Amino acid sequence: MDKLKKDFARRLLSIKAIKLQPNDPFTWASGWKSPFYCDNRKTLSFPELRNYVKLELTHAIIEHFPQVEAIAGVATGAIPQGALVADALSLPFVYVRSKPKDHGLENLIEGELQPGAKVVVVEDLISTGGSSLKAVQALRNKGAEVVGMVASYTYGFPVAEEAFSNAGVTLVTLTDYEHVVATALETGYIAQDDVQLLNEWRKDPANWKK
Repeated sequence: MDKLKKDFARRLLSIKAIKLQPNDPFTWASGWKSPFYCDNRKTLSFPELRNYVKLELTHAIIEHFPQVEAIAGVATGAIPQGALVADALSLPFVYVRSKPKDHGLENLIEGELQPGAKVVVVEDLISTGGSSLKAVQALRNKGAEVVGMVASYTYGFPVAEEAFSNAGVTLVTLTDYEHVVATALETGYIAQDDVQLLNEWRKDPANWKK
C-alpha cells in the first residue's frame, strides 16, 4: 500500500476525523445513509497535523502540477487548506462559493484571478464529485485553465471517478477509502466482519440500507 496514504489514514483515525460506524450509520446532507463519516476540517485544530496536510498537499502540487500559477479553494471546507497551500507556494489564492452571494458584487469566485491562469483546485473531501466539479466549471467560465485538483481524502465512488474523467480533471489525494479501511482494520478500529458491510455500502451508497 502507498506509505503516505496509509500514514495519513492513521493520523486521521487518531484524531477521530474519520468515523466508521457500521452498526450506527450516519445520515449525510444528501440523505444517504452511511457507515462512514470523514471530517478533515478537524485537522485544522491540530497544529502538527495541519502543517502535515499543508506540506503534503504542496508536495503533491509540485510533483503533479508544476505549471500551477494560482490556487483555488472550494468553499467552505477547503478554504483554509487552500490558503495555507497558496502561502507555502507563494501563489495567488481565490475561493469558489457554492452559489453567488445574494448581495454586494454577487461574486461566485472571491479574489483576483488572472485570465488564462493555470489553477490547481484544493478540496478537503471528494464524495460524488459534484460540488468539486461545479467549482471547476466556475473557474473555467471565468477563463482559468484548471490543470488539476488535490484533496485530502476521496471515497473513490465510481460515480465520482467517471465524473472527473468526463470533466478532464486529474485528481490527486493524500489518502482514500481503501487505505482508511485497511488501517482501521490493522489497528482494531473495526473488525473483519465490518469490512464486507463497508464494501457493500461503497458499491451503491445511494441505495444502501443497514
